[in-house]
Amino acid sequence: MKPQRAHWLQHAEHEDSGCIEPWLISRGHQVTHTRLFAGESLPDASSFDWLIIMGGPMNIYEHDRHPWLIPEKKLINDAIVTNKKILGICLGSQLLSDVLGGAVTKNKYQEIGWFKVELTEDGVNSPYSVAGHEFLAFHWHGDTYALPPQAKCLARSEACGQQAFSHGARRLGLQFHLEVTVDDAREWLKVDAPKPERYVQSVEEILRDPTRFSENNRLMRKLLEQMEAIHF
Repeated sequence: MKPQRAHWLQHAEHEDSGCIEPWLISRGHQVTHTRLFAGESLPDASSFDWLIIMGGPMNIYEHDRHPWLIPEKKLINDAIVTNKKILGICLGSQLLSDVLGGAVTKNKYQEIGWFKVELTEDGVNSPYSVAGHEFLAFHWHGDTYALPPQAKCLARSEACGQQAFSHGARRLGLQFHLEVTVDDAREWLKVDAPKPERYVQSVEEILRDPTRFSENNRLMRKLLEQMEAIHF
């Protein structure tokens, strides 16, 4: 397969691309990224084939605290208009939904830890389906998004009705974190150790079984293969 140009957006120093960049490099793709939190300039949409928008602790509407959100949303829009492949994860899915016209708001619950994700009928029939009707996923979010116009809801959880969506063949948003490795999770928990509540697990429970992260990473790589195969 011809190498693709992948560019990913990083919103916080402790939240990188997890297993995604190593997989892209292993497949021979050209990988670049922008550290928005460090004030780095965004590229032009013509410089990449694939835009990957990672998560972060901020909210998509905090323009005063994070003014780079405004040019970032413009870049996402440019990538949509020019029909690039787009993968948004957590904050990234919310940014993608916002640009596509879906409102982003506080979810009823924070969702942090290991909780089941159930695929909808559209999810089961989606080309992005990489698991059965349900699977265990790692979550870390307090906001949620409304389904954008013309998008399909692919998955839900008990705490959050919107866990994944597709918009056409080339745009995918995931609220959960298949990319996070166990080492990533340990770093996140050093920065912010959440207080357990209904849908927030303890540090001990989150890290209790490292094979959960390995299984999520396996699903992430399968999903990336599905996106990789989409023709331009």
